Amino acid sequence: MTVFNSPSFDSHELVAFKEDAHSGLRAIIAVHNTALGPALGGCRFYPYGSDEQALEDVLRLSRGMSYKSALAGLPLGGGKAVIIGDPARQKSRQLLLAMGEFIAGLNGQYITAEDSGTGVADMKVIGERTTYVSGVMDGSRFGGDPSPYTAQGVFCGIKAALAFRHKANSLKGVRVAIQGAGSVGRHLTALLVAAGAEVFIADINAANLELAQALGAKAVAVADVLSMDVDVLAPCAMGAVIDEQTVGVIKAGIVAGAANNQLANAIQGEQLRQLGILYAPDFVINAGGIIDVYYQRAEGSSEKSAAHVETIADTLQRIFRCAEHTGETTARVAELLAEERFLAPVKIAAA
Repeated sequence: MTVFNSPSFDSHELVAFKEDAHSGLRAIIAVHNTALGPALGGCRFYPYGSDEQALEDVLRLSRGMSYKSALAGLPLGGGKAVIIGDPARQKSRQLLLAMGEFIAGLNGQYITAEDSGTGVADMKVIGERTTYVSGVMDGSRFGGDPSPYTAQGVFCGIKAALAFRHKANSLKGVRVAIQGAGSVGRHLTALLVAAGAEVFIADINAANLELAQALGAKAVAVADVLSMDVDVLAPCAMGAVIDEQTVGVIKAGIVAGAANNQLANAIQGEQLRQLGILYAPDFVINAGGIIDVYYQRAEGSSEKSAAHVETIADTLQRIFRCAEHTGETTARVAELLAEERFLAPVKIAAA
């Protein structure tokens, strides 16, 4: 495994590996950029097909967190952790404690939180070994779980995209296809149904799908969700779902979802633009969770989270207008705006 030759390596400040034979922990932590503040990002627990896949994922995700925090206006850098394994079979108290020790050993360069495969209870166990953990605040509206705020941000982003593309101020009758019925997907479903949208949802997990159906969504096959004739496609599962094979089957006029790294490669952003599909950059629209986690840690409260999450719509509108004016993809415009923020301190320091 060669870090520096990885196509996803982007001058990361730190890439750390940990293997603990006693607990079975095999994990990687990547810190991309800390110019604006300490790196904060979730801890993903996933059964990767190879160590190389895990490395690629943590490098891409940590880079995305730098851009996400910058455009959300947070004093944070970008980082991410991945635990290699099946959480349903391999997660244990001993493994999570070992993960806490791994994080503690980095002395604050990386702060962890929930992600796919981990939850509030897991963060509390990790927190027994390190103070560098967030998303565990008792007494808050959602008990420390940031996923409702991620869903709220996506909801705001969908409304912003519809307003930009169709000058529409209502979701009544809007058809939305959601890929992924996890926590974020279900919270998004509830918001959309309450607003009058017609929601279709797909997931490989039958239990999650049933929960989404109980909220008013209509279940569809996983193989069909990307190609449905809907107004909005909301990828809310794993990344890289829009690739050379899938980009051409999308019929939705808007792609706006919670998944990280939705585009397999930058070229897919250009392909979407040429197809006339409005893409809400994932690291902008899904920033609600990191916003909430920041306020939990910085202020011990989520009271300001909801108001800050609402600003995602304004950021997206600015990106849409700039992309329309320049002919650039929305993804590239968003990257440039973020880089103005987190690269500027580096340039000043070097001057």
